[in-house]
Parts: sequence; structure tokens; C-alpha cells
Amino acid sequence: MNTQRLKLIPFEIQQVQELHHIFTQPYVRKYLWDDQTISMDQTQEILETNKKYFEESSWGLWQIRLLKDNSLIGFVGLWPFFEETQPQLLYGLLPEYSKFGYATEASRCILNYAKKDLGYSYLLGATDKPHLNSQKVMERLGMSYLEERIENGKSTLFFKIIFH
Repeated sequence: MNTQRLKLIPFEIQQVQELHHIFTQPYVRKYLWDDQTISMDQTQEILETNKKYFEESSWGLWQIRLLKDNSLIGFVGLWPFFEETQPQLLYGLLPEYSKFGYATEASRCILNYAKKDLGYSYLLGATDKPHLNSQKVMERLGMSYLEERIENGKSTLFFKIIFH
């Protein structure tokens, strides 16, 4: 899938080092992994699960690459969280690529995919309460604040978009 500035490509199993590099960046791991550094083995397990999700359900994690030079700048996709009935929006960027609208652009593409290709009537997104940048992305996407819940011992804000 392409956007004006980006291409989104499903992650392949052999891209463990590339995804691990993104997952372990302090800016990404602070909220995604509660500031813990996950292992290469954990990243490999995620990629194996990702392959299964794509094969069975046509969703998972996509690489975010710049069209202009093919640089890998982050990830976006759908992933199951918090016992919800369908996967939620998930995204993360390397810090040097934040604040350029890339997360919003990539996420908008995933929202369109969820609506048109997967037939979803809505999509949820969640973020840690202190993660203001992530809240702003969801608001720019047209997602509305739904609720605050304590998940894994921390305040988590949920946002929702209903597709028409």
C-alpha cells in the first residue's frame, strides 16, 4: 500500500534485526514496551505471529518506508490488545521521523484498509495517558476519546473511530 510519501509493506520473518532496532529505541519502547528492552527472541516471536495473522486474517504489522529513498522509519498496523474482539491500530516511528505527519499518514492508510478491505465498522486505538503525541495522531485521524482504563497497572486512553 502506498500513500503520498510512504509505502507500507508487511514485515517478513527475516526482518528481525530491523524491527528489533525500532522496538528498542528509547522513544518507541517507552510506551510500547513500558520502557523495557525486549529481546531479539521476543521480536522473532512477534514476526512469526505477524506472519500467522497475515495468512489467517490479512492484517498485522507493516513496515513504514519512505517512498523517496526506501528508508525504514517505523511500523504501523493492527494488533490484538486488551481482550478486544478485533485488533487495534498500532504505530511507532523512529524518533528522527516523528513530528512530520508520517504516523498520521500511515495510520490513515490502515484505517482505510480496515474499513474497505477488512469490512470493519469501527477501529480502536489505545495509548498510555502521558503519550500526548500518540493522542494527537488519533485525534487527527478523526478518532474520538472513548474512555480511560487501567491496563497492566497504568492509565490507558482508548480512542475509537466509527466508519460510515
